[in-house]
Amino acid sequence: MTNIKLAVIGAGRWGVHLVRNFLTHPQVDLVAVVDPSIEKLADVKQRFHLDENILLTTQWESIKNISELTAVAIATPANTHYQLIHYFLQHGCHVLAEKPLTLDPEECRQLCQISEYQQLILMVDHTYLFHPAVEKGQQVVQSGQLGDLRYGYATRTHLGPVRQDVDALWDLAIHDIAIFNTWLGMLPVKVEAKGTVWLQEKPKLSDLVWVTLTYPNHFQAYIHLCWLNTDKQRRLAVVGSQGSVIFDEMSVTSPLTLIHGEFSRQGDLFIPINQSQEVLEIEKTEPLGKVCDQFVNCIINKTPSLISSGWVGRELVEILSALTKSLQENGQPIKISNG
Repeated sequence: MTNIKLAVIGAGRWGVHLVRNFLTHPQVDLVAVVDPSIEKLADVKQRFHLDENILLTTQWESIKNISELTAVAIATPANTHYQLIHYFLQHGCHVLAEKPLTLDPEECRQLCQISEYQQLILMVDHTYLFHPAVEKGQQVVQSGQLGDLRYGYATRTHLGPVRQDVDALWDLAIHDIAIFNTWLGMLPVKVEAKGTVWLQEKPKLSDLVWVTLTYPNHFQAYIHLCWLNTDKQRRLAVVGSQGSVIFDEMSVTSPLTLIHGEFSRQGDLFIPINQSQEVLEIEKTEPLGKVCDQFVNCIINKTPSLISSGWVGRELVEILSALTKSLQENGQPIKISNG
Protein backbone atom coordinates (compact mmCIF):
# COMPACT_ATOMS: atom_id res chain seq x y z
CA MET A 1 0.00 0.00 0.00
CA THR A 2 1.16 3.56 -0.77
CA ASN A 3 2.07 5.52 2.35
CA ILE A 4 -0.39 8.04 3.73
CA LYS A 5 0.61 11.59 2.81
CA LEU A 6 0.05 13.69 5.92
CA ALA A 7 0.46 17.32 6.93
CA VAL A 8 0.74 18.60 10.51
CA ILE A 9 -0.97 21.95 11.08
CA GLY A 10 0.39 23.63 14.20
CA ALA A 11 3.98 23.22 15.40
CA GLY A 12 3.56 24.44 18.96
CA ARG A 13 3.98 22.60 22.26
CA TRP A 14 1.90 19.60 21.15
CA GLY A 15 2.27 19.82 17.40
CA VAL A 16 5.99 19.03 17.54
CA HIS A 17 5.16 15.67 19.14
CA LEU A 18 2.80 14.90 16.27
CA VAL A 19 5.59 15.79 13.84
CA ARG A 20 7.99 13.47 15.70
CA ASN A 21 5.58 10.54 15.68
CA PHE A 22 4.38 10.84 12.11
CA LEU A 23 7.88 11.54 10.77
CA THR A 24 9.03 8.11 11.92
CA HIS A 25 5.80 6.21 11.22
CA PRO A 26 6.48 3.50 8.62
CA GLN A 27 3.12 3.99 6.88
CA VAL A 28 3.19 7.79 6.74
CA ASP A 29 4.99 10.30 4.54
CA LEU A 30 5.11 13.66 6.30
CA VAL A 31 4.73 16.14 3.44
CA ALA A 32 4.15 19.47 5.21
CA VAL A 33 4.28 21.34 8.51
CA VAL A 34 2.22 24.51 8.95
CA ASP A 35 2.61 27.18 11.62
CA PRO A 36 2.20 30.97 11.57
CA SER A 37 5.58 31.34 13.32
CA ILE A 38 8.64 31.25 11.06
CA GLU A 39 10.76 30.66 14.17
CA LYS A 40 8.81 27.52 15.11
CA LEU A 41 9.09 26.17 11.58
CA ALA A 42 12.84 26.75 11.64
CA ASP A 43 13.09 25.01 15.00
CA VAL A 44 11.13 21.99 13.75
CA LYS A 45 13.29 21.74 10.65
CA GLN A 46 16.49 21.85 12.70
CA ARG A 47 15.28 19.60 15.52
CA PHE A 48 14.05 16.80 13.28
CA HIS A 49 16.48 17.32 10.37
CA LEU A 50 13.57 17.59 7.97
CA ASP A 51 14.14 16.78 4.33
CA GLU A 52 14.02 19.66 1.87
CA ASN A 53 10.99 18.14 0.12
CA ILE A 54 8.83 18.64 3.24
CA LEU A 55 6.91 21.88 2.80
CA LEU A 56 7.25 24.35 5.68
CA THR A 57 4.70 27.15 5.45
CA THR A 58 3.03 29.82 7.56
CA GLN A 59 -0.23 29.57 5.58
CA TRP A 60 -2.40 26.45 5.82
CA GLU A 61 -3.92 27.30 2.44
CA SER A 62 -0.52 26.48 0.93
CA ILE A 63 -1.07 22.75 1.42
CA LYS A 64 -4.36 22.65 -0.50
CA ASN A 65 -2.67 21.66 -3.73
CA ILE A 66 -0.30 19.01 -2.41
CA SER A 67 -0.75 16.04 -4.71
CA GLU A 68 -2.60 13.10 -3.09
CA LEU A 69 -2.67 14.68 0.38
CA THR A 70 -4.45 12.00 2.41
CA ALA A 71 -4.67 13.31 5.96
CA VAL A 72 -4.01 16.23 8.29
CA ALA A 73 -3.22 16.36 11.99
CA ILE A 74 -4.44 19.61 13.53
CA ALA A 75 -2.82 21.06 16.65
CA THR A 76 -3.99 24.67 16.51
CA PRO A 77 -5.98 26.83 18.98
CA ALA A 78 -9.41 25.36 19.65
CA ASN A 79 -11.26 28.30 18.11
CA THR A 80 -9.70 27.50 14.70
CA HIS A 81 -10.66 23.81 14.66
CA TYR A 82 -14.06 24.05 13.04
CA GLN A 83 -12.92 25.97 9.97
CA LEU A 84 -9.89 23.77 9.39
CA ILE A 85 -11.59 20.42 10.01
CA HIS A 86 -14.60 21.40 7.91
CA TYR A 87 -12.40 22.40 4.99
CA PHE A 88 -10.25 19.28 4.94
CA LEU A 89 -13.15 16.87 5.41
CA GLN A 90 -14.98 18.56 2.53
CA HIS A 91 -11.86 18.19 0.39
CA GLY A 92 -11.33 14.49 1.02
CA CYS A 93 -8.79 14.41 3.85
CA HIS A 94 -8.91 12.29 6.98
CA VAL A 95 -8.49 14.42 10.13
CA LEU A 96 -6.84 13.89 13.50
CA ALA A 97 -7.66 16.90 15.70
CA GLU A 98 -6.20 17.98 19.02
CA LYS A 99 -8.78 18.16 21.79
CA PRO A 100 -11.33 19.69 22.09
CA LEU A 101 -12.83 18.85 18.71
CA THR A 102 -14.43 22.33 18.62
CA LEU A 103 -15.90 24.70 21.20
CA ASP A 104 -19.51 24.01 20.19
CA PRO A 105 -21.44 20.70 20.34
CA GLU A 106 -23.48 21.50 17.23
CA GLU A 107 -20.32 22.20 15.23
CA CYS A 108 -18.98 18.85 16.44
CA ARG A 109 -22.14 17.11 15.27
CA GLN A 110 -21.86 18.72 11.83
CA LEU A 111 -18.24 17.61 11.45
CA CYS A 112 -19.08 14.04 12.49
CA GLN A 113 -21.89 13.93 9.96
CA ILE A 114 -19.65 15.30 7.19
CA SER A 115 -16.96 12.71 7.97
CA GLU A 116 -19.53 9.92 7.75
CA TYR A 117 -21.01 11.27 4.51
CA GLN A 118 -17.56 11.62 2.98
CA GLN A 119 -16.50 8.22 4.40
CA LEU A 120 -13.49 9.79 6.07
CA ILE A 121 -11.90 9.26 9.47
CA LEU A 122 -12.43 12.01 12.03
CA MET A 123 -10.53 11.23 15.21
CA VAL A 124 -9.77 13.35 18.27
CA ASP A 125 -6.44 13.19 20.06
CA HIS A 126 -7.72 12.33 23.55
CA THR A 127 -4.28 11.00 24.41
CA TYR A 128 -5.13 9.78 27.91
CA LEU A 129 -7.62 7.26 26.52
CA PHE A 130 -4.60 5.50 24.98
CA HIS A 131 -2.52 5.59 28.16
CA PRO A 132 -1.74 2.04 29.37
CA ALA A 133 -2.62 3.04 32.96
CA VAL A 134 -6.06 4.28 31.85
CA GLU A 135 -6.67 1.12 29.84
CA LYS A 136 -5.69 -1.06 32.82
CA GLY A 137 -7.71 1.09 35.23
CA GLN A 138 -10.80 0.59 33.08
CA GLN A 139 -10.37 -3.18 33.41
CA VAL A 140 -10.09 -2.91 37.19
CA VAL A 141 -13.14 -0.67 37.65
CA GLN A 142 -15.35 -2.69 35.34
CA SER A 143 -14.23 -6.06 36.77
CA GLY A 144 -16.01 -5.39 40.06
CA GLN A 145 -12.82 -5.61 42.15
CA LEU A 146 -13.66 -2.35 43.92
CA GLY A 147 -17.07 -3.55 45.09
CA ASP A 148 -19.89 -1.03 44.98
CA LEU A 149 -18.56 2.18 43.42
CA ARG A 150 -18.80 5.12 45.83
CA TYR A 151 -17.27 8.22 44.21
CA GLY A 152 -14.31 9.54 42.22
CA TYR A 153 -11.95 12.48 42.47
CA ALA A 154 -9.21 14.06 40.39
CA THR A 155 -6.71 16.89 40.66
CA ARG A 156 -4.97 18.50 37.69
CA THR A 157 -2.84 21.47 38.75
CA HIS A 158 0.40 23.15 37.66
CA LEU A 159 1.98 26.59 37.20
CA GLY A 160 0.93 27.08 33.56
CA PRO A 161 0.74 26.90 30.68
CA VAL A 162 -1.90 29.64 30.75
CA ARG A 163 -3.94 29.63 27.56
CA GLN A 164 -5.62 32.63 25.96
CA ASP A 165 -8.18 30.82 23.80
CA VAL A 166 -9.88 28.70 26.51
CA ASP A 167 -10.05 28.68 30.32
CA ALA A 168 -8.70 26.08 32.74
CA LEU A 169 -11.97 24.17 32.46
CA TRP A 170 -11.70 23.66 28.70
CA ASP A 171 -7.94 23.13 28.78
CA LEU A 172 -7.69 20.65 31.64
CA ALA A 173 -11.03 19.05 32.55
CA ILE A 174 -11.47 17.16 29.31
CA HIS A 175 -8.75 14.68 30.29
CA ASP A 176 -10.29 13.64 33.58
CA ILE A 177 -13.85 13.65 32.25
CA ALA A 178 -12.75 11.36 29.43
CA ILE A 179 -11.08 8.98 31.91
CA PHE A 180 -14.08 8.88 34.28
CA ASN A 181 -16.45 8.25 31.34
CA THR A 182 -14.23 5.44 30.08
CA TRP A 183 -13.69 3.80 33.45
CA LEU A 184 -17.40 3.93 34.32
CA GLY A 185 -18.62 3.08 30.83
CA MET A 186 -21.24 5.85 30.95
CA LEU A 187 -21.76 9.59 30.53
CA PRO A 188 -22.75 12.11 33.24
CA VAL A 189 -26.36 13.26 33.33
CA LYS A 190 -25.79 16.36 35.49
CA VAL A 191 -22.81 18.68 35.98
CA GLU A 192 -21.82 21.60 38.21
CA ALA A 193 -18.87 24.01 38.08
CA LYS A 194 -17.56 26.98 40.04
CA GLY A 195 -14.52 29.04 39.10
CA THR A 196 -12.20 31.87 40.06
CA VAL A 197 -10.45 34.35 37.74
CA TRP A 198 -7.17 36.02 38.70
CA LEU A 199 -5.14 36.55 35.53
CA GLN A 200 -7.45 37.30 32.58
CA GLU A 201 -10.60 39.31 33.20
CA LYS A 202 -11.11 40.21 29.52
CA PRO A 203 -11.97 37.73 28.21
CA LYS A 204 -12.98 36.19 31.51
CA LEU A 205 -10.98 32.96 31.72
CA SER A 206 -11.15 30.97 34.97
CA ASP A 207 -7.78 29.99 36.44
CA LEU A 208 -9.31 27.72 39.10
CA VAL A 209 -12.35 25.47 38.54
CA TRP A 210 -14.15 22.95 40.75
CA VAL A 211 -16.25 20.40 38.86
CA THR A 212 -18.88 17.87 39.95
CA LEU A 213 -20.10 15.16 37.57
CA THR A 214 -23.15 13.05 38.41
CA TYR A 215 -23.67 9.77 36.54
CA PRO A 216 -26.88 7.74 35.98
CA ASN A 217 -26.04 5.37 38.85
CA HIS A 218 -25.69 8.42 41.20
CA PHE A 219 -21.90 8.02 41.23
CA GLN A 220 -20.27 11.44 41.56
CA ALA A 221 -16.81 12.55 40.47
CA TYR A 222 -15.13 15.71 41.80
CA ILE A 223 -12.40 17.47 39.82
CA HIS A 224 -9.99 20.23 40.94
CA LEU A 225 -8.42 22.20 38.06
CA CYS A 226 -5.89 25.04 38.24
CA TRP A 227 -3.06 26.34 36.06
CA LEU A 228 -1.96 28.79 38.77
CA ASN A 229 -0.67 26.31 41.33
CA THR A 230 2.98 25.39 41.97
CA ASP A 231 1.90 22.01 43.35
CA LYS A 232 1.85 19.98 40.14
CA GLN A 233 -0.60 17.10 40.38
CA ARG A 234 -2.04 14.69 37.84
CA ARG A 235 -4.05 12.30 39.99
CA LEU A 236 -7.37 10.51 39.56
CA ALA A 237 -9.09 7.86 41.64
CA VAL A 238 -12.25 5.79 41.83
CA VAL A 239 -13.31 4.62 45.29
CA GLY A 240 -15.43 1.54 45.96
CA SER A 241 -16.69 -0.36 48.98
CA GLN A 242 -13.76 -2.79 48.77
CA GLY A 243 -10.92 -0.61 47.54
CA SER A 244 -9.66 2.20 45.32
CA VAL A 245 -7.76 2.42 42.07
CA ILE A 246 -5.47 5.44 41.71
CA PHE A 247 -3.86 6.80 38.54
CA ASP A 248 -1.01 9.10 39.59
CA GLU A 249 0.77 10.31 36.50
CA MET A 250 3.47 12.04 38.55
CA SER A 251 4.57 8.77 40.15
CA VAL A 252 7.46 7.33 38.16
CA THR A 253 7.47 3.99 39.96
CA SER A 254 3.74 3.26 40.35
CA PRO A 255 1.41 5.30 38.15
CA LEU A 256 -1.45 2.85 38.74
CA THR A 257 -2.16 1.45 42.20
CA LEU A 258 -4.93 -0.77 43.51
CA ILE A 259 -5.52 -0.33 47.25
CA HIS A 260 -7.68 -3.02 48.84
CA GLY A 261 -9.65 -2.44 52.04
CA GLU A 262 -13.15 -2.48 53.47
CA PHE A 263 -15.05 -2.25 56.76
CA SER A 264 -16.24 -4.99 59.06
CA ARG A 265 -19.04 -3.83 61.32
CA GLN A 266 -18.67 -4.88 64.94
CA GLY A 267 -21.55 -3.47 66.96
CA ASP A 268 -21.40 0.30 66.54
CA LEU A 269 -17.83 0.20 65.24
CA PHE A 270 -16.49 -0.01 61.67
CA ILE A 271 -13.19 -1.89 61.62
CA PRO A 272 -10.90 -1.71 58.53
CA ILE A 273 -10.06 -5.18 57.19
CA ASN A 274 -8.42 -6.86 54.17
CA GLN A 275 -6.05 -3.95 53.66
CA SER A 276 -3.28 -4.30 51.09
CA GLN A 277 -1.69 -2.35 48.27
CA GLU A 278 -0.89 -3.58 44.78
CA VAL A 279 1.15 -1.78 42.14
CA LEU A 280 -0.33 -2.73 38.78
CA GLU A 281 2.01 -3.50 35.91
CA ILE A 282 1.34 -1.48 32.77
CA GLU A 283 2.73 -1.52 29.26
CA LYS A 284 5.71 0.76 28.58
CA THR A 285 4.62 2.76 25.55
CA GLU A 286 3.99 6.36 24.49
CA PRO A 287 0.23 7.10 24.43
CA LEU A 288 0.55 9.60 21.57
CA GLY A 289 2.32 6.95 19.52
CA LYS A 290 -0.72 4.71 20.01
CA VAL A 291 -3.01 7.59 18.96
CA CYS A 292 -1.05 8.04 15.74
CA ASP A 293 -1.01 4.28 15.11
CA GLN A 294 -4.76 4.03 15.54
CA PHE A 295 -5.38 7.00 13.25
CA VAL A 296 -3.30 5.35 10.53
CA ASN A 297 -4.96 1.97 11.05
CA CYS A 298 -8.42 3.56 10.92
CA ILE A 299 -7.56 5.11 7.56
CA ILE A 300 -6.15 1.87 6.18
CA ASN A 301 -9.03 -0.28 7.44
CA LYS A 302 -11.68 2.36 6.72
CA THR A 303 -13.18 2.00 10.20
CA PRO A 304 -13.73 4.79 12.76
CA SER A 305 -11.92 4.76 16.08
CA LEU A 306 -13.79 2.87 18.79
CA ILE A 307 -11.90 4.81 21.47
CA SER A 308 -11.74 8.42 20.32
CA SER A 309 -13.95 9.08 17.31
CA GLY A 310 -15.41 12.45 16.45
CA TRP A 311 -18.59 11.37 18.24
CA VAL A 312 -16.64 10.77 21.45
CA GLY A 313 -15.19 14.25 21.01
CA ARG A 314 -18.71 15.65 20.59
CA GLU A 315 -19.88 14.01 23.84
CA LEU A 316 -17.02 15.64 25.74
CA VAL A 317 -17.69 19.05 24.21
CA GLU A 318 -21.36 18.67 25.19
CA ILE A 319 -20.29 18.07 28.80
CA LEU A 320 -17.84 20.99 28.77
CA SER A 321 -20.51 23.29 27.32
CA ALA A 322 -22.89 22.33 30.14
CA LEU A 323 -20.13 22.93 32.68
CA THR A 324 -19.49 26.35 31.16
CA LYS A 325 -23.16 27.21 31.59
CA SER A 326 -22.99 26.09 35.22
CA LEU A 327 -19.82 28.15 35.69
CA GLN A 328 -21.57 31.22 34.32
CA GLU A 329 -24.50 30.58 36.67
CA ASN A 330 -22.26 30.24 39.75
CA GLY A 331 -22.49 26.47 40.09
CA GLN A 332 -26.09 25.82 39.17
CA PRO A 333 -26.64 22.14 38.26
CA ILE A 334 -27.09 21.59 34.52
CA LYS A 335 -28.71 18.45 33.15
CA ILE A 336 -27.29 16.78 30.05
CA SER A 337 -29.37 14.75 27.62
CA ASN A 338 -26.33 13.23 25.80
CA GLY A 339 -28.47 13.09 22.69
